[in-house]
Amino acid sequence: MILPIAAALAIVVLDHTALRSAAQSGATELTTLSQGDVLEIRGERAGYLQVYNYRRERGGYLRGDAVRPLGLSEHDAPELLAVLRFLSESRGAEALGISYGAAYLKAVPAPALTAEPLLTIARMAERLADSASGSINPAVDVGAHLDVAAQAGIHMRSFEHNGRIQVCYDGELFHRVLTMPGASAEERALAALSLTRPDCIDPALSPTLRTDLDQQRSAILEGIAARDLTPLTRSRLHARRAAVWAALAFEQARHSESSQLAGQRALTELLDVQVNDLGEDRRAEYVDAAARVSATRWAAAVPAKVSERLTMSATPADPGQTCVTLQNVQPGAAPLVQRCTYGIAWLASAQVIAQGQAVVLAVQPLETWRELWIFHKRAGGWVVDVLPPGSDDPDEGYIEYAGYVPATGRLLIAREVKVRGHFRRSFEELRLADLVTVRQASSPELLRDFGRSQDVIWRRDTLSLR
Repeated sequence: MILPIAAALAIVVLDHTALRSAAQSGATELTTLSQGDVLEIRGERAGYLQVYNYRRERGGYLRGDAVRPLGLSEHDAPELLAVLRFLSESRGAEALGISYGAAYLKAVPAPALTAEPLLTIARMAERLADSASGSINPAVDVGAHLDVAAQAGIHMRSFEHNGRIQVCYDGELFHRVLTMPGASAEERALAALSLTRPDCIDPALSPTLRTDLDQQRSAILEGIAARDLTPLTRSRLHARRAAVWAALAFEQARHSESSQLAGQRALTELLDVQVNDLGEDRRAEYVDAAARVSATRWAAAVPAKVSERLTMSATPADPGQTCVTLQNVQPGAAPLVQRCTYGIAWLASAQVIAQGQAVVLAVQPLETWRELWIFHKRAGGWVVDVLPPGSDDPDEGYIEYAGYVPATGRLLIAREVKVRGHFRRSFEELRLADLVTVRQASSPELLRDFGRSQDVIWRRDTLSLR
């Protein structure tokens, strides 16, 4: 923050404060100031202060009740910290809190500095970024608040994701909290959770940079001792670790590396989450982690033989592409059908159904998006149909085989997909012949065939019944 050390200072506490050309209400309005703006006081006249604002690079007059005095001496530090604590959870007052926090950092002696104010300022910056992204109720004038935060040394980064702009705090103060010797386990954990948010990952990152970033995220989370945390933070930590390990499993499989250990770690961390400890406000973090782990849960499985008569293989084709081939077991047999993908074909998921007339396979084209491929006979030959989790643009979702009903020739599936920021689960019956949905419900108990024909392995391993 640019502050003249020798000058008398004040901080604006009201949004849309008019800076006028003279000390009267009818004078020309030069500009408007926002809460958190720091001013140099140069005089006083008739209830108005003559000030200079360094962010706007403009001087003028404003009413004295719109500002509060601001001291930067060691003597002022306790009062500044008290105000910072008061504003720490005040929605819409993030810019004001950040400016008070910046003033406190200038006033407090270095030996007396703790992790608390750093974490408080960082969390307000994070909340302001969320407001700018539209993920929480926006501030009255979020653009001006971002400018005030920037003057205080808070830097944001932004990128486009799914047709909207995502704004994220760059995390400098969170990193400082992680490295402070006196920071508590709880403070370090909260900083780590903020630094590893999945929604603050630029989707335009190259695969190599994304892998490096996920390894850094994993290292940050592994550095936190879960036993010393509150139940809420401990479960949040396990959920975040599960999501990161799921991402690493996907990236390892994409590079033709063994992903089994990473997949198992993702499942283990997810099972360590105590959902009741999260409360209503944080339950969405568990749902998101569960969806990410569900998309890659086959990474933890070991491929097995499809059947005595059929075999399935995945071979490299063009760079980054894999071709899945279904054929008879007999040596020299011609392929029955082949389909190529730039995703990961989880061969461990391959399962023969309908008395050998169909095979189901999980294929994951994106880290958080898993499809179901249906290989089945039609008109004397084999075809491959692809069932996506949803019809919207790929974001987060998975679809999985849940059973088969021989009497009706129906396929049982479970799917979960993120729609407009909220996850929606459904259980469905599809005709195998044309994959048209016959019945659909929000719970498997509402579909009779799920009660008597669901697949035993699916019932044992799925996360859709959580």
